[in-house]
Amino acid sequence: MISAKKIICFDLEGPLSPQDNAYDVMSEIPNGRDLFEKISRYDDLLTLKMLGPSPNVDDRYEAGDTLALIVPFLSAHNLSNLDISRVSKRSIVVPGAKELISTLFKERWNVFVISTSYEWHAYNICNVLGIPQDNIFCTRLDLSVIKKSMDNDTRRLILDAEKDILKINDDRELKQFLDAFFFEDLPKSSYGNVLDKVKVIGGQKKLDAIISISDKFNVSLGDIIAIGDSITDYKMLGGIKREQGISVVFNGNEYAIPYASIGLATLDMRWLHLITSCIDRGSSFEDVFRLVDLWEAHRFSGLNSDLKFIKDNLSTDLTSNLEDLPFFHNILKREGRPLDDIITVHKRYRGLIRGAAAKLG
Repeated sequence: MISAKKIICFDLEGPLSPQDNAYDVMSEIPNGRDLFEKISRYDDLLTLKMLGPSPNVDDRYEAGDTLALIVPFLSAHNLSNLDISRVSKRSIVVPGAKELISTLFKERWNVFVISTSYEWHAYNICNVLGIPQDNIFCTRLDLSVIKKSMDNDTRRLILDAEKDILKINDDRELKQFLDAFFFEDLPKSSYGNVLDKVKVIGGQKKLDAIISISDKFNVSLGDIIAIGDSITDYKMLGGIKREQGISVVFNGNEYAIPYASIGLATLDMRWLHLITSCIDRGSSFEDVFRLVDLWEAHRFSGLNSDLKFIKDNLSTDLTSNLEDLPFFHNILKREGRPLDDIITVHKRYRGLIRGAAAKLG
């Protein structure tokens, strides 16, 4: 039997696939990338409460609900489920991700994906990686049903709003306009409540997914490893961290890094195996953090000249190519201290791996 305590949960976009599928799908409509970036910025403003409270906004709003907010525009431009799937087929996986997942299955890990991604993208990438659908938590979306519910007046309302949004360059003006559009105007139209139409797996729902996995296997959250990279993962990463578990931020941004216990910045996902193989050898989670401390201490001073440290602690073929060693950081011991140096390193690797999607929250 598979050990119930060998459970690992990945965010999809970032750790496993570099593209932001919703961003790419929006690029299928005129000015779609600009529109997505403005709505993504609005998501940041709401989630981080940068401009104060929003009394008109549905209090269920969570980080990542951008994927609910863009659906009216996808529908008004008559995009389909097949369009999302078609765009997803152009996606690639993060270097080393396929090999890592294959190794984890061979080593009898329970591998789960918890993603804000639409199901059409999540299932496609996970199929490439060999992860079964039963192990995927993602955002359900059927554009055909949503389009049928919209009348012509609603389409005009959405397309007119789109023109206005694209003209706005001020955060406060953007927030004021979108507060009214999404949470006053749309609910009065045939579209209805934007958060009722699409229930995005982000924020608390990601943590809820991990809790359901812990209940299923009868283990604590501290027995689960979670990997994420962005603002939609902070509750998942923080929930594991609070329970003394291993939460890894992979090429993360400033919104995710403070909530993780370990940082990994690399161009090859196989380096995560340094952590999982440590557990496979019977080490405790405390031993994992000691290993990360050793890596931090020796990365610059000894790794290039003395490979014994790596060979003793890594069971992949990565030891044959050490030109670009990863950065591991023990974020747990930096609690309450500045993380600017870690954020800078992750930002560089995030840009190299994710390209244009790196700038999104």
